[in-house]
Amino acid sequence: VFLFLQPESEVFEITDFTTASEWERFVSRTEEVLNDWKLIGNSSGKPSPEKGEYTSGTWEERSQDINFADFRFSITHHFLQQEYVEDEGKYKTEEDAFPLAMEDLLCMNNDFPPRAHCLVRWYGFREFLVISPGANCEAIISESKCNLLLSSISISLANSGCQVPMFVQIQQRWRRMFAGECQGPGVRTDFEMVHLRKVPSQYNHLSGLLDIFKSKMGCTLSPLPPINIAIRFTYVLQDWQQYSWPQQPPDFDTIFGGEVGGVEFGKLPFGACEEPISELHLATTWPHLTEGIVVDNDVYSDLDPLQAPHWSVRVRAVENPQCLLGDFLMEFFKLCCTKESTEDILGRGLTDEEGKDTGDISSALSKLTEPAAAAPISKLSVSNMVHNARKHIRRHRHIDESPLNTDVLNSILLYLFPDAAVEKSSENPRNKNLYIQLKSAPSDSLTYRLALCMSLVNFYHGGLRAVAHLWQEFVLELQFHFCSHMLNCCIERKRARDEAQKMKDGGKESTRASTASTSTREVSPGKSWDSWSDSDDEFFECLSDQGEMDGSHTEGEKNGSKTKPDGRLHPSNNMTLLNSTEPLYIPITQEPAPMTEDLLEEQSEVLAKLGTSAEGAHLRARMQSACLLSDMESFKAANPGCVLEDFVRWYSPRDYVEEEVVDEKGNVVVTGELSARMKIPGNMWVEAWETTRAIPARRQRRLFDDTKEAEKVLHYLAVQKPADFTLHLLPCLLHAAILKLKEEESFEDIPSVKKVIQQTLSQASKLLHHPNHDYKTLEEFINQLMTIETVITQARSLKAKFGIGEGDNWNETEELKTFVSTLLEEPEVTVLGAGQGPAGSIIHRLFVNSQRVSSSSALLSPLDEDLAHAVKSEDRSQSGGSSSMSAFPSPAGREFLLRTCVPQPAPYSKALPQRLFCVLMKEEFRLAGAFSSDTSFF
Repeated sequence: VFLFLQPESEVFEITDFTTASEWERFVSRTEEVLNDWKLIGNSSGKPSPEKGEYTSGTWEERSQDINFADFRFSITHHFLQQEYVEDEGKYKTEEDAFPLAMEDLLCMNNDFPPRAHCLVRWYGFREFLVISPGANCEAIISESKCNLLLSSISISLANSGCQVPMFVQIQQRWRRMFAGECQGPGVRTDFEMVHLRKVPSQYNHLSGLLDIFKSKMGCTLSPLPPINIAIRFTYVLQDWQQYSWPQQPPDFDTIFGGEVGGVEFGKLPFGACEEPISELHLATTWPHLTEGIVVDNDVYSDLDPLQAPHWSVRVRAVENPQCLLGDFLMEFFKLCCTKESTEDILGRGLTDEEGKDTGDISSALSKLTEPAAAAPISKLSVSNMVHNARKHIRRHRHIDESPLNTDVLNSILLYLFPDAAVEKSSENPRNKNLYIQLKSAPSDSLTYRLALCMSLVNFYHGGLRAVAHLWQEFVLELQFHFCSHMLNCCIERKRARDEAQKMKDGGKESTRASTASTSTREVSPGKSWDSWSDSDDEFFECLSDQGEMDGSHTEGEKNGSKTKPDGRLHPSNNMTLLNSTEPLYIPITQEPAPMTEDLLEEQSEVLAKLGTSAEGAHLRARMQSACLLSDMESFKAANPGCVLEDFVRWYSPRDYVEEEVVDEKGNVVVTGELSARMKIPGNMWVEAWETTRAIPARRQRRLFDDTKEAEKVLHYLAVQKPADFTLHLLPCLLHAAILKLKEEESFEDIPSVKKVIQQTLSQASKLLHHPNHDYKTLEEFINQLMTIETVITQARSLKAKFGIGEGDNWNETEELKTFVSTLLEEPEVTVLGAGQGPAGSIIHRLFVNSQRVSSSSALLSPLDEDLAHAVKSEDRSQSGGSSSMSAFPSPAGREFLLRTCVPQPAPYSKALPQRLFCVLMKEEFRLAGAFSSDTSFF
């Protein structure tokens, strides 16, 4: 910029005509990226890649955006991550050594790598750069623009000294067309490409491709250096009709009416509804040939696939095949996202009729209590009578109003609520406590069974409406069982009283024995609180001669105590009361009220809201003191004349401090007192002790009112929406699905699947323990389970096709098992022994049968099964009498790799690598050439 100073010190700026153009900025920016990535200088000196390293190694890439004016490009660096120890003596770098890319052009260790970048497959590079148009930019089709880009990268490579090959993507993206260049000290390699829709007839064989390669090199040497040739033919097998698909056929005698994959209650279906393997690709390779050894022209070919020295196989799976377990899980998960209530789904008519059913049941239960039933009534008979009443009610319901078939409904309810004892499911000991890890339920529990039945009903028997109907019936069934349970308890208590009365009438001693037995049942710690009445919280039975039922009261009478001890369990070691010589008895106490996780969380929130003030702390303590008051009352009843210190010594020994002192006579006396926190004014323990009465546990107000809690639970269940109860049941269903996957995997023994299942268990443990489920995460988790099922079904299908696992005549060799297992884990698997090995013989047989079926399908009637079977059952090992090539269809793809070293452009130039990769397919003809030349004198 030129500046001119005026007298007034004014500054004028003059336009600089030397400013860089957009093209120069683009070249400069490219060079900056190469410098930032440290790709300048000599790239040689690294060891050659090992055989198969392009497949097993790790490929990485990094990208950077660069602009040409307002057109956006992306430059990407692709490279193989190699670890090696530099040895100056072994890998000595020479100043005029060929670039690493030119060495890779001649390397034979990684020809035809599977699942590699197309440029890696065509040129064998381990490192390269690609400049391609941005995501929303149009393709570079104009020839002038293509030449401008090629000139740009040529200048960038020359200015920076970069020896990594650089390509420019041209034409439409789907054509995968690239042009590029690689520069070294005095050498250059140009990368050119041809892409056509059809294969020209004169180049449809090796002879024609060799002519192209020789003419392109233009070498005048005579004779020409030998041309190294590698050939690969790929054959595709798509016809699996002659092989059975390993899915169990439907059972038309089951309740599912012949549904594919239908299973009995308590099990989940598994397997694919369609063939999970779509294609098998066989690649036959001739890796090291030279011109003159093999003949392949328009008249004759030596390239017999059965004689190829190297075979490799890959399978192509069906994309997202329909699998039964995955469908079950996904359809059930969709229920969790519904918004309708049960009333909205079923309508008021069915809901109102449920109320009538309750009335009918209550009348049925009342009949059980009529005096006419003179015979003893057992629990089983009561359950049967309730069950018969339930069937009578459902018989009067209109079939057209019930979304769920009556037979199916009765079968489900019988499975959920069996009248007789049911054998528990045999579960693998390793999975015994899996429900704890997954926050689910045991596999033989009611909740677990309900989840399985809900999923089956949803999938097979009506979807959402049937699920809502089953839920209503389930809640009603719970009410029936609760009522029958309470009725049985009342009948049992009445029978006990009647027997006690008969014994009392028979004699005084018989009365005492009977009442003592009844008392033991009343106060036993293991006795259920169901023995209490549900009509009144304060109710207890006052049996005759109650005072005589507890023999421990005699001690109180001997000591002149007015209060008789009651509710004693046993003496507490050698402890005595502080104010008397009576032993300290441990009382019979009530069990604390059970708390579910959601109740604990709710209680914690309420207590946390009380704050940290003194008033809040006091209120919090009183809310938590219900169990303490009950225990104080029981303790007072068992130990008449006791004091607070006696209770603390038993209930909280740390709050009673004892010490040894010497009295006036020199004797060591143990004294004790309450701890400091017990002496704080207003201590809740002191207040509670002063207000409590001596009441044994059996006469106390219950800490846990099971009747009211059951009513609350039943009401809670009755008002649940389908989305709510399905979300509660989803962990059980996922638990069942994981167990099913582990069971099915154990039959197939796939190491990769075993590892994934373990990872899935860990993920499920974290996912299902979260109180608020993330629907998106749940869906992703179900998709993972579906993927595992798909892999297992693929393995099962391949084993069936390779004759592994069934029958006495099937080839169950470890080699075949390993081969099939590896097919699902590796992109391509080598066939040991090629066409002559065990796996190769089976693959050959697959193609032979496919060819026979396809050739005879035009002659055979679809119903002529006997003739078709005769064709399939011919000697599959027969290979004589006709060319073995007839066993294979026309190759789906043919690949030819030609390479040599010749001096270019003059006979006295350096001998440099030349390479041509040819792809011949039904609708594609591609030539990817790399032609090197000596630039020292040109």
